[in-house]
Amino acid sequence: MTRELHLNLFLMPRGHHESAWRHPGSAPESLTDLALYAKAARIAEDAKLDAVFLADALVAPASGGLVASGTLEPITLLSALAAVTERIGLIGTASTTYSLPYTLARQFATLDHLSNGRAGWNIVTSWAPQAGQNYGYDTEPGHAERYRMAEDFMRAVDGLWRSWPAQALLDDRARGVWSDDSRIHPINHRGPFHRTRGPLNVPGSPQARPVYVQAGQSDDGRAFASEWAEVIFTAHMAKDTAQAFYTDIKARAAARGRPPQDIAILPGLSAAIGSTQTEADRVFEELDALTAPEIGLTRLSARFGGHDFTAVPLDRPLRAGDFPDPNQVEASKSRATGYARTALAEGLTLRQLLQRLAGARGHLTVAGTPERVADVIQDWFDSRAADGFNVMPPIIYQQLELFASEVVPILQKRGLFRTEYRGRTLREHFGLAPVETEERLTATA
Repeated sequence: MTRELHLNLFLMPRGHHESAWRHPGSAPESLTDLALYAKAARIAEDAKLDAVFLADALVAPASGGLVASGTLEPITLLSALAAVTERIGLIGTASTTYSLPYTLARQFATLDHLSNGRAGWNIVTSWAPQAGQNYGYDTEPGHAERYRMAEDFMRAVDGLWRSWPAQALLDDRARGVWSDDSRIHPINHRGPFHRTRGPLNVPGSPQARPVYVQAGQSDDGRAFASEWAEVIFTAHMAKDTAQAFYTDIKARAAARGRPPQDIAILPGLSAAIGSTQTEADRVFEELDALTAPEIGLTRLSARFGGHDFTAVPLDRPLRAGDFPDPNQVEASKSRATGYARTALAEGLTLRQLLQRLAGARGHLTVAGTPERVADVIQDWFDSRAADGFNVMPPIIYQQLELFASEVVPILQKRGLFRTEYRGRTLREHFGLAPVETEERLTATA
């Protein structure tokens, strides 16, 4: 089977650069205006992208009012976008640490119905200082415990989505029979962290359940992904680390008896596009000129679990001792490790690292003509560093429109990317097999 490139729009309302909200080319609408998200989603849909992806945060930002913040809750927003789009997938982030399985299962089943089978769930374990306090916990669970919680959570929601298969809904008006209750089962899940009886009170949705998306890169995250994920979002600033991750995940999946092609691996890509290299470079230069070191320091501290970097000189090359041990970080271990490794390998100063992260937070950044951006995408795809990309425009709408109108047609002309949607569901966009429902339910009930 011929591999096909996959492209998602990772939608940040003004753009992915931390100062995009100040740029004159960014969207004029408020961050709480549905019109902003609807226009961006339609641009992506017109370009035949696989999905729109929304991240989430469970705490208010500590940015001193210098960064645009206060974005909308993903599942609610995606439900609204379902009404103004027809084919593009809708992927939302929700936490296994601070959610209840039954509630989340209902929300995503509803989204899948409202979108006619276009829902995807980005599964995160959510660590952030003070997140637990927003949900009534005095302390945050550690990294390993969060993944144990996630495993238990997945078994609960996976069972709930199978507890009322679509075949059980008869809606037979002539006979007066609404459902075949012999096919509807409680799951009686009693795990170490979650208990839920079921069955779900939403009938089986068009995809049976959302597409499982995941973003962890630590060893725990990779083990979890190899069992559950169908799409993986990942962050790499260099092709060699992306290739190593790609090879490892595919091997882990095969070891579990899963066909490696059943997992699509999508690194993030933030591309500044111009008609010339000089014009493209100017995009990042303009954005960098609008940011401030204190913004980057706050975000870098959060990635390292609250470590204070303010005593590190901004213009001295970074040393190993400037970073805490990434293995002891309880936030994003993989991202912290990547930041430290890149800074030390390239001899970056703290200021240079902050500028590097301001654009894409550890994802790949490229500045160039549409042809150069397409070349990078094809190179990573052909080199088995990626099955596609989570596209992260530095400026919305300006750079999103350029990617859709200039880069996508090049990829289509090269035979890498679709020119039309060939299915209606997100599973079909990613070439995934239909979900088993009653058969697996019988085996696990």
